[in-house]
Amino acid sequence: MKKFLIPIGIFVLLGLLLWRGLSLDPRKIPSPLIGKPLASFELATVAEPDKRIKNSDLQGQVYLLNVWASWCVACRQEHPLLMDMSREKVVPIIGLNYKDQRDDAVGFLSGMGNPYDMSLMDPDGRLGIELGVYGVPETFLIDKQGVIRYKHIGPISEQALQKTILPLIREHS
Repeated sequence: MKKFLIPIGIFVLLGLLLWRGLSLDPRKIPSPLIGKPLASFELATVAEPDKRIKNSDLQGQVYLLNVWASWCVACRQEHPLLMDMSREKVVPIIGLNYKDQRDDAVGFLSGMGNPYDMSLMDPDGRLGIELGVYGVPETFLIDKQGVIRYKHIGPISEQALQKTILPLIREHS
């Protein structure tokens, strides 16, 4: 009888750990990059492939870095909110077109509208890897010194915008 108690105890413990893990919200995973400088990069823009932008070109302003792709369904979900933010000039929005073809990205922005002050091409996903992107969309708040202050996983909702992102923008502006 005693020889069955150990496997049953291990099974129960593993079940509890699994239950706890499944109850966590993956959007609330803290990023180890918060408080660290944005990785160095030099990328072409979607609109002008011959134009190169470096991370140092963006310093001196608070902005959102929105990682998106034309093939991303959730990116289409958050796109109207980004368009509203762009029209209201809440904060500059820099796009990072992730693992996409330029023609597809241009078509997406032509068809749905372009909320980005500029959108950078990350065709091989190197900057995305540096940022710890594991799915699109993801959005980062970058401060004037080029430091990552916040990471939002998944499409931005009106609630996340009002309760978290806008207060952080005001705090770092």
